[in-house]
Amino acid sequence: MDFQHKPVLVAEVLKLLEPARRSTIVDCTLGGAGHSKSILDLLPADSWLVGIDQDDDALVAAGKILAGHENVKLIKGNFGQLDVLLSGWNRPIDGFLFDLGVSSWQLDNPERGFAYQHDAPLDMRMNQEGALSAYAIVNSWPAREMTKIFRTYGEEKWSSRVAAFIVKARENKPIETTGELVDIIKAAIPAAARREGGHPGRRIFQALRIAVNAELDNLRLGLEAALEICAPGGVVAAISYHSLEDRIVKLLFKDKAAGCICPPEAPVCQCNHTPEIRILTKKPIGPGIAELENNPRSRSAKLRAAAKLGSNER
Repeated sequence: MDFQHKPVLVAEVLKLLEPARRSTIVDCTLGGAGHSKSILDLLPADSWLVGIDQDDDALVAAGKILAGHENVKLIKGNFGQLDVLLSGWNRPIDGFLFDLGVSSWQLDNPERGFAYQHDAPLDMRMNQEGALSAYAIVNSWPAREMTKIFRTYGEEKWSSRVAAFIVKARENKPIETTGELVDIIKAAIPAAARREGGHPGRRIFQALRIAVNAELDNLRLGLEAALEICAPGGVVAAISYHSLEDRIVKLLFKDKAAGCICPPEAPVCQCNHTPEIRILTKKPIGPGIAELENNPRSRSAKLRAAAKLGSNER
């Protein structure tokens, strides 16, 4: 199966990142190289694009797509370790892009076990060398731990009931496929509730995927590292696809953009806290009508961006 992923909000990303002005842009979620290819087309000849991904299939596909460009460096790794992955880079880095979540290719490839629409082995690892899989969680975690991730990462109100049904089912045999798990979820959620809010497996599968790949923890680490590494005047942009991701991006940007944090009643500032960034998107940018018609999976995308301030701007 060819690696295909339709990038979202490409024009909006390019407008915010301004590749023509950059020395090095890091695509922290390389995927099918859709954003990277558009960025490279605008980068100056002496500038570089660094692409990072933890999925071997994505790196192979991106290598083919970007083969005609010499100013490209591809790195295997998780952007949660961004500071380590970029520690040997000796040029200023003045652009970062995070396109979060799971790629269309990963969803559409049954072998990867991300989608509830396909009956496939339970997996959901973005890095196929990772130790933790959805199979391991479903077949070995206690009910209380599964309930916690279903409720926290999936915002599923039937979390404890689904966890209990999973534990009961695995007493007879291991739960090996996505289809088996979907059947258990359907049995656990009352029929009236299943008729609302889309597919009954959507929230549980999202929660498992986030837990397997430690997505939210890695997002915090990666964003913080990007904001620290980014050169003054550079831009950090992030596209999120659900409220948990967007909340992390929004709150971290808000915290880094804050000036004085002394109590309102303090007569004189004593914190000496200065803003590190300037938020470029007062509200998140979403897809337009044309993009929604062309790519329905873009409907939940939210783009936020911030510019790194220099010492003379704080």
